[in-house]
Amino acid sequence: MEELKKALIVSDGKKGHLNQSIAFCFYIDKEYDILEIKFKNKFFKLLSYMLDKVGLYTILIFIQNEILKRVQNDSVCRPEPVSGSRVKYDLVVCAGSGTYYAAKTVAKKLGIKSISMMLPRGYKYDFDVIFAQTHDNPPRHSNIIEIPANFSHIKPLGLYKPNKRSIGIVIGGNNSVFKMDVKRLKEQLDFIISHYKDHKIAITTSPRTSIEIEELCKNYKFDYEVIYSENPINPIPDFLENCETIFITSDSTSMISEAISYGKSNVVVLPLESTKTNKFQSFIASLEKDSYLHIFNGMIIHKNRKIDFASYAKKAKL
Repeated sequence: MEELKKALIVSDGKKGHLNQSIAFCFYIDKEYDILEIKFKNKFFKLLSYMLDKVGLYTILIFIQNEILKRVQNDSVCRPEPVSGSRVKYDLVVCAGSGTYYAAKTVAKKLGIKSISMMLPRGYKYDFDVIFAQTHDNPPRHSNIIEIPANFSHIKPLGLYKPNKRSIGIVIGGNNSVFKMDVKRLKEQLDFIISHYKDHKIAITTSPRTSIEIEELCKNYKFDYEVIYSENPINPIPDFLENCETIFITSDSTSMISEAISYGKSNVVVLPLESTKTNKFQSFIASLEKDSYLHIFNGMIIHKNRKIDFASYAKKAKL
């Protein structure tokens, strides 16, 4: 029976983390399966840091599922239902603190290479390959590849097709370091609308957008509008495909990474209020310095340099 080699993506269930791993598999032209992993409880996650430091690896601290049971029994090969081939994993890919220990454990158990899509803080940096974002100030190790933003892969879905010149606005929401102020956002939106009177204006909110901010957006009656709580679709890839300029709030490294990796749109980041200096601000500042984007400061400056993630993927030399 023919053997089909795949990557095994270890996921913590967070879309932003999972998408980075999927993007990497796309750029290396690798099929994959997804193993969603969860520690049995918080104690076992804390324990995983200590076990990693002393070089002990076990899958028994995770909630068990079919793939983990096959790993434990050394029977990871399985029939592929469509082709009839036998699937064998030769690579494990992960992103997020809930995945690093599991990915290492699976890689060591199966004798395959391990790839981390982010700097695995708290764990040993002994993955075969680590992609580390510049704003994390990664150490210089032979297995660490520094990248300017999170890996992403964009695929437009035909959700937005303007019939004239267009701009897009992407609204996120509050997180641990940023707070979205209604008054400030209204001032930013008013400026954008007055600046682009001859354009179609499209807007989308996100899963973290508050009801208060969504109500503000609905008051404007934009040419194209997605209120995520009412219509959970993602038109961002289509904005990048069709809009001259994209405005994005500064709370999401994932959304910004997508914007600077696809299409020809100029990218303008709408800054949010923060109580302290944080890695989001460092991330955005480093991208502005390298002309990937402009941080809105009362003026709109066109910057549209794009990241070639395929070239970074090749550096892994798998």
